[in-house]
Amino acid sequence: MKRLFGSKKEVPPPPTLDEAGGNVGGRVDALDAKIKKLDSELRGHKEKLKTAKGGAKQLATKRAMACLKKKRMYETQRDQLANQQFNIEQAGFAIESAKDTVTTVSAMKAANTQLKKQYKEFNIDEIEDMTDDLADMMEDMSEINEAMGRSYACPDDIDEGDLEAELDLLGEELEAEELEMESGAAPSYLQPENMPETPAGGLEEENKEDEFGLPQAQQA
Repeated sequence: MKRLFGSKKEVPPPPTLDEAGGNVGGRVDALDAKIKKLDSELRGHKEKLKTAKGGAKQLATKRAMACLKKKRMYETQRDQLANQQFNIEQAGFAIESAKDTVTTVSAMKAANTQLKKQYKEFNIDEIEDMTDDLADMMEDMSEINEAMGRSYACPDDIDEGDLEAELDLLGEELEAEELEMESGAAPSYLQPENMPETPAGGLEEENKEDEFGLPQAQQA
């Protein structure tokens, strides 16, 4: 069969946008090089026209006109190819944007499916009951802490003025004791007038001994 009808020829794959853009860009660069060369030739013709006369000037003018006409033709072709290259780049950008959109949509669909699956594991009523229970327990714990921290030794009706006066008096006593310590004197609470009195003859009576060296009994 293949010998009678022949085999189907393989169709080459179409060029990619990058390949098409590269080909067009290469042609644009080639036209730019030709235009640059014609600009150099035009400058030479202009220099000749400044000094040429008669037939030489007519010949130089004719060559300059031909050069200028060719330059304009190349510029038109270059502009057309530049527009094609721009369109190719725009098409490439659109394709990349479409790919990004497809990827984003796929990711969002997967996320949506995952969220729905996870939400099925939640029970809103149970969550609300749990949060209510936690709030009640926290309130009970606050009342317990307040009760445990209540002071029973200190009445609530203490006069702050009395406390301030007592604090000032205590400060004065401390200052007086510091001055006594600096002067070498014993503190006020160790002064002789503040010590308990010793009974007269007490020490001597306590130290009396009999003839055998034994303490004598005190007589009433």
